Amino acid sequence: MIQYNPKDWLSFIFRFHKSDTFIKLWPMILLICFYSGIIAFFEINYWKWGDGNKVKNIVVMHSLLGFVISLLLVFRTNTAYDRWWEGRKQWGSLVNNSRNLALKMNAMLPKSDIQNRTFFKTAIPQYAIALKNHLRSESTRLELDEKIHEELNEIDHDKHVPNQLAALLFKKANTLFETGKIKGEQLIVINNELLSFTDICGACERIKNTPIPFSYSAFLKKFIFFYVMTLPWGYVYNLGYLVIPVVAFIFYVLASLELVAEEIEDPFGTDSNDLPMDKMCANIQKHVNELL
Repeated sequence: MIQYNPKDWLSFIFRFHKSDTFIKLWPMILLICFYSGIIAFFEINYWKWGDGNKVKNIVVMHSLLGFVISLLLVFRTNTAYDRWWEGRKQWGSLVNNSRNLALKMNAMLPKSDIQNRTFFKTAIPQYAIALKNHLRSESTRLELDEKIHEELNEIDHDKHVPNQLAALLFKKANTLFETGKIKGEQLIVINNELLSFTDICGACERIKNTPIPFSYSAFLKKFIFFYVMTLPWGYVYNLGYLVIPVVAFIFYVLASLELVAEEIEDPFGTDSNDLPMDKMCANIQKHVNELL
C-alpha cells in the first residue's frame, strides 16, 4: 500500500508510480490520438460534413450519454471502494481480536506454563499469515522466525489452512478447560475471539470470491469505448485539431476510473493500493510476542 501525504498536491500532480493509470493507458491514449487525428484530417480537408443543426444534435447526444456514463462510473467506484473498506475493517478486527485473545490468555495462563503460552504465541500470528496467503491464493508457508510449535505440525497445507488453525485454537482452549487450566467462565470469555477468526475468514472470502458481475463490467467498458470513439465526430467541427488532446483526456479520465475500481475491488492482492496485510501480520506477531 502506498504511503503518502494527502495535503501535498504537487507530489500527486508530478509523481508517477507503477500503478498510475496513465502508465497503463498510454498505448491506448496514443491510439485514441491517432484515431482522432485521422477523423479531424479528413473532416477538415475532404469531407466537410459540418452543419449547424447536425453538430448541435451530436453535442446534445454526447452530453446526455456523458451524464449516464458518469452515473455508472460513480456506482462502479463506490461499489469497489465499499469492498476495499470492508476488507480493511475485517483485517482491523483480526488485529484487535488477536491482541484481545493474547491479553486474555496472558492473564489466564500462569507464567510457568511455557508450553501453552508458546502455542498461543505461535498460533495466533500464524492464523493471520495463513489467512493472508489463503486470500492471495498462495500455498501457505510457515513464516514465523521462531520454532513452530509441535501441535501446528498437524496442519495439512493442501487443505483450508485457516480453518485448520482455527480448529487447533478451539481444541487447545477445550483441552485447557478439561485439564483444569482455565475455568468454564474463562472459556466463555475467550469464545468470541475464537469465533471471530472464522467469521473474518468467511467475510474476506466472500469479498474475494464474489467479483463485480461480468455483464456489468463488460457493458461499462463497451460503453466507454464506443462513447470515446464517437467523440471526434461530434466535436471536430468546433475544435478542429484540438479535438485530439480533448478526446484523449476524456478517455484518460473515464478509463482511469474503471482501472482504479478494478484494482481496489479485490483488496487482498499485492497491488500498490491493496491492503497492507504483510504489515498487519507483522504487527500481530510483534504485539502477541510482547503480550505472551
